[in-house]
Amino acid sequence: MTEEKLYQLALQLVPGVGPRMARMLISHLGSASSIFKTPKGKLKKINGIGEKTAEALIQADFLKEAEKVLERCGKQDTEAIFFTDEAYPERLKHIYDAPLIIFKKGDGTLDTAKAVAIVGTRSATDYGREVTREIIQSLIPYNPLIVSGLAYGIDIEAHRAALDNGLPTFGVMASGTDVIYPSVHKHTALKMLEKGGLVTEYAPGTKPEASFFPARNRIIAGLAEAVIVVEAASRGGALITAEIANSYDREVLAIPGNLGNSFSEGCNKLIEQQKAHIYTSAESLASLLNWDLTSSTKKKTATKPPALSEMASKIWDSLEKQPNGIHLDTLSWNTQIPIHQLASELLNLEFEGFVKSLPGKQFKLIR
Repeated sequence: MTEEKLYQLALQLVPGVGPRMARMLISHLGSASSIFKTPKGKLKKINGIGEKTAEALIQADFLKEAEKVLERCGKQDTEAIFFTDEAYPERLKHIYDAPLIIFKKGDGTLDTAKAVAIVGTRSATDYGREVTREIIQSLIPYNPLIVSGLAYGIDIEAHRAALDNGLPTFGVMASGTDVIYPSVHKHTALKMLEKGGLVTEYAPGTKPEASFFPARNRIIAGLAEAVIVVEAASRGGALITAEIANSYDREVLAIPGNLGNSFSEGCNKLIEQQKAHIYTSAESLASLLNWDLTSSTKKKTATKPPALSEMASKIWDSLEKQPNGIHLDTLSWNTQIPIHQLASELLNLEFEGFVKSLPGKQFKLIR
């Protein structure tokens, strides 16, 4: 664990500093460690930083708390995955409010070639549970990761159906990996660890709070290629997940239901407003997502974005000539960009999912 990563973890623990503010601060000041070493007066001059946040950032207790979090991770067999780590899921990395750090428990991988989120009402009907199982059974040939929120109703049915049919499944939690909520789903959660697991942005020991659930829905949407809404009332978490998925340019599909059925109102509304496709079959989903039955991975290519700054463009051109990686010092020499500026630009490119850091201060483009 590098000192910089410890500071990144500390930054995520500061109240009022969300993922977007954290990235903005790192980009502005060059590193997470420099944020905690910047005087309060200078912090307050940064756009979006108020008195309360600036005061919190100059406290040293968060670094000690970060060390305690890592100790708890070890005791709970939980892995802290940083944004710049190779294990950080590629799809999640590309959402604008991706967490700096996620906590994962279980033997499964989040970075699968195919991934679908299945969500719905907590008050699922027999029909909804049956449809959920039929969807998952029909997806077996494609072997996708099944993502959901471990909640009552459709969520837990999706997890259990995935387990019964040998598909990997991850539960996205609004608590620490050691605080299973609801507790009655603990047995299912433990079984999920064998081929999938649990994932959250909250450190071990964190108990669920009402505000955490809408936030965790963005991770459900961010981890998946498509979100399938099975049953949903006119308001609720499933619709929030669908709205977020649309904002991330993810595909959204919904199961249409009978008019007058309260738990079909949300699905029918999504379809009516053209915010969701009608789900009809696994084949239609596969066609929508360009799946095939043979590919296990998607080829990643690095295409130079047109909106790069002049400095970032120089870095890109230099990295492109060294596909196996290049040392930070060499990159600085080749581009004639000072190390402190170069480090900030590289971090921005990592946040955008274009660059990967390697051991020994090496960097390369993601292809």
